[in-house]
Amino acid sequence: MTQIFAHRGYSAAFAENTMSAFIAAEKAGANGLELDVQLTKDGEVVVIHDEKLDRTTTGKGYVKNLPFNEIRKFNANKKGANKEPIPSLIEVLEWMQTNQLVCNIELKNNLIPYEGMEEKVIQLVRKYNLSNRIIISSFNHYSIVLSYRLAPEIETAPLFDERIYMPWVYAQSIRAQGIHPKLATITDDIIIGAIENGVAVRPYTVNKDADMHRLYKLNCTSIITDDPVKALKIRKQYEKRP
Repeated sequence: MTQIFAHRGYSAAFAENTMSAFIAAEKAGANGLELDVQLTKDGEVVVIHDEKLDRTTTGKGYVKNLPFNEIRKFNANKKGANKEPIPSLIEVLEWMQTNQLVCNIELKNNLIPYEGMEEKVIQLVRKYNLSNRIIISSFNHYSIVLSYRLAPEIETAPLFDERIYMPWVYAQSIRAQGIHPKLATITDDIIIGAIENGVAVRPYTVNKDADMHRLYKLNCTSIITDDPVKALKIRKQYEKRP
């Protein structure tokens, strides 16, 4: 059955990439999380989507220009009543000790080539013995290859927003076990072809009912969605089929 990954946590109802969003996704029954990481000035791996703080937090400027203790002062729940600190990856991995979720860590290093990001993330994943529950993805495919070379036991998956011919061939060439394509670029034939060739397919971002129905009917490996509650409700219709 198609797995449901909560995109930046349960971001349809909670501030994205916060512990509240992750905890709510787990409580809702999601199979996994998708989250994004950047590096602070002093090398801490933090969970935030944008290179800059401005959109999702009360802070301003680039994450890379501020130390972790300054980053933690900002509110990542910019529009909500409760204060939410920007999580460190350590905080998320420690919490994952209490559940069985899979976590897709997206390395946000396609615009800023954070030095040592792959090593830092892999070191933490190994420290918490979570190698079998982590997928490393990135739009920076050089980073995907480096991650595989550093830790062949951790699954990798290239992200892409264009239509690639036979993407499973490309994935296999860089030793990736999955692909994370933009939903609009992925056809039924590509999904079926990839899965038949042993490559997992996890499209992003799947929020419309019709798209969920389509992907469930195809037995797509996973969907990445802002609304795991809706995704679970629709998936139940397919779980009841003989």
